[in-house]
Amino acid sequence: MFNRIPLLMMLFLATSIAFVSCDKDDDDDDNTPKALNLVELAQSDTSLTSLVAAVTKAGLVDELTAEGTFTVFAPTNAAFAAFLSANGFATLDDVPTALLTQVLLNHVIAQELPSTALTTGYLSTLATYGTTTSALKLYVSTTGGVTLNGGSTVTAANLEASNGVVHKVNAVIGLPVIPTFALADPNFSTLVAALTRPGLTTNYPTVLSGTGPFTVFAPTNAAFDSLLVELGATSLDSIPTSTLEAVLNYHVANGNVLAGSLTEGQIVTPLASGTFTIGLTGGAKITDGSGRVTNIVATDVQATNGVIHAIDKVLLPAP
Repeated sequence: MFNRIPLLMMLFLATSIAFVSCDKDDDDDDNTPKALNLVELAQSDTSLTSLVAAVTKAGLVDELTAEGTFTVFAPTNAAFAAFLSANGFATLDDVPTALLTQVLLNHVIAQELPSTALTTGYLSTLATYGTTTSALKLYVSTTGGVTLNGGSTVTAANLEASNGVVHKVNAVIGLPVIPTFALADPNFSTLVAALTRPGLTTNYPTVLSGTGPFTVFAPTNAAFDSLLVELGATSLDSIPTSTLEAVLNYHVANGNVLAGSLTEGQIVTPLASGTFTIGLTGGAKITDGSGRVTNIVATDVQATNGVIHAIDKVLLPAP
């Protein structure tokens, strides 16, 4: 009997120490700083005050504080100042809210992409084409750093938030038109050279930056290389201007026609005279007026005034 009392006292003391230890651990957990969400992270950075003001004006605070995983390309104060000046706005208050909202959403990707996950190619943003759900695309180049749509560069990467990651950028990423992607994507550099060739009667950069909408079947550089071999030409300059212009017009149709809307046997009437036919068996392809078959190798590069589908041959109208 007498030996059990010290034993019970020891058990009581051990249990009390355990409870105190647990309480201390709980206190430590309660004192652990919570990670800031995307908006709080921006609010804590003095170089992003214009972004915070813009997000507030556009009513996007709730969306960017919600649970989820986002990537935000965050323009600095200097970037916003340049954007306002270039577009004739004195202050953020002068920017129409609907426009500002789409511009901001054009900086947000609905997945968390640290710098190591960014690769050259297209991403879908939260901005959309018109009143549709078709996401505007963002062209990312990782050659010599990270550049977005050919004009905005990441200057500070991997700022971690509780619901995503922030990469600071040195320019506001404007809403893209079709030439934005043609200029940003080096796979279309020969197409750009063709569209801007001196002597053409059509100012393609101006036309394709207009309201549209347009659907552009865009030949890659390799497609133009193959055409020169096929024609026995040494360069684009050796193709008569009138012929080149007719060929370029043959690649543009009216409307914003996404890949999901293409159907087997669909007849497409481009801006030029003639037609071509869509085929879907064994992959999307085009039979042009000369009976040649071209593969559609990339689809739905969505801009604000239309959509681009990349093709691996230059289309030729009927002779």
